[in-house]
Amino acid sequence: MIDLKLLREDPDVVRASQVARGDDPHLVDQVLDADARRRSALTEFETLRAEQKAHGKKVAQAQGDEKHALLAHGKRLAERVKELSAEAETAASHAEGLARRIGNVIEDGVPAGGEDDYVVLEHVGTPRDLAAEYGPDFVVRDHLELGEGLQAIDTERGAKVSGARFYYLTGIGARLELALLNLAVDRALAAGFTPVITPTLVKPEVMAGTGFLGAHADEVYRLEADDLYLVGTSEVALAGYHGGEILDLTAGPKRYAGWSACYRREAGSYGKDTRGIIRVHQFHKVEAFVYTTIEEASAEHRRLLGWEKEMLALAELPFRVIDTAAGDLGSSAARKFDCEAWLPSQQRWLELTSTSNCTTFQARRLGVRERTADGVVRPVATLNGTLATTRWIVALLENHQQADGSVRVPEALRPYLGGLSALEPA
Repeated sequence: MIDLKLLREDPDVVRASQVARGDDPHLVDQVLDADARRRSALTEFETLRAEQKAHGKKVAQAQGDEKHALLAHGKRLAERVKELSAEAETAASHAEGLARRIGNVIEDGVPAGGEDDYVVLEHVGTPRDLAAEYGPDFVVRDHLELGEGLQAIDTERGAKVSGARFYYLTGIGARLELALLNLAVDRALAAGFTPVITPTLVKPEVMAGTGFLGAHADEVYRLEADDLYLVGTSEVALAGYHGGEILDLTAGPKRYAGWSACYRREAGSYGKDTRGIIRVHQFHKVEAFVYTTIEEASAEHRRLLGWEKEMLALAELPFRVIDTAAGDLGSSAARKFDCEAWLPSQQRWLELTSTSNCTTFQARRLGVRERTADGVVRPVATLNGTLATTRWIVALLENHQQADGSVRVPEALRPYLGGLSALEPA
């Protein structure tokens, strides 16, 4: 949830953020009006409650007819206090409901616009010219053809058992995923992260607290019988890990690396990336998650991006970094950087990592605060970023393919694959 103090003191900043996101700036005025009515109702309630307490003392001292009159007046006061309490609660609920519809206030410099309005910040590495390497008649294999040749990916049986967008990783495919995820955990450990195996089912208040039940709620799987949600990222469980707590961040950020299965309905993606394992309903991921101070959040965001770039470099993938436009941030992020690897079979860039600075947006909803060195209690900032996920197999197979259908193994992954330097067709 956004900072209501900022909303009251500088509503133009929030309006500008709404416009950049492509959202309704008039919602700011609705929240301000609802907040004013909330505060007015609360003030009236507290004033009358104080009068009620003072009246009670008078009743205790009165006698006879005076006491009867005071008791009757006290009864009317009590009824009105009860009414005002309900009005204040209703006003507060209405104001909070409206405030939750406003996305996080974007950072200065975030590009305005939607999905296609990103800004490319840098390119790292150069895509291979496979035609130059293997001759003009060479036909680039996509990841599914390569994976099937390696007996690593089986989408046919995945669909038979579970339906569209499900798959099996078999043999070297399963080992390759484990290699990627274990490499990510080892790099996270080296950077001071605590590894965590997280729950994949969470309560509604945790899912809502992270901002995933807004405009994209249809992407989330819900178990109605248990009123639980399947997470699309361990960010959700890690954001709720310290819910309702007061943290001590004087020694530095709290950094976690969550390993979990992830589930996404992929609603609205009909016809997109239906071949292979690019856009699927279930996958595994190692996610970095950080609790830090407001002042340190922007610098920590750059550090997260640096760790993502390190992982992509270890995978020896050519990639670019983009500054995501405001309308494509999602409600909780104030800024997001994506790293996209080159996909030879489609001659396009494919998102492999994303890192977001959520500032205090999630922490306010989940009640995560810190006590500063001078004793002030205030919300923390939260950040997240992908360190490895199943989708990386797509880019690895395609970018490291060889003429005979084998796939070269990047040096950093070889220790996790028993020293294999190449994956050979079955």
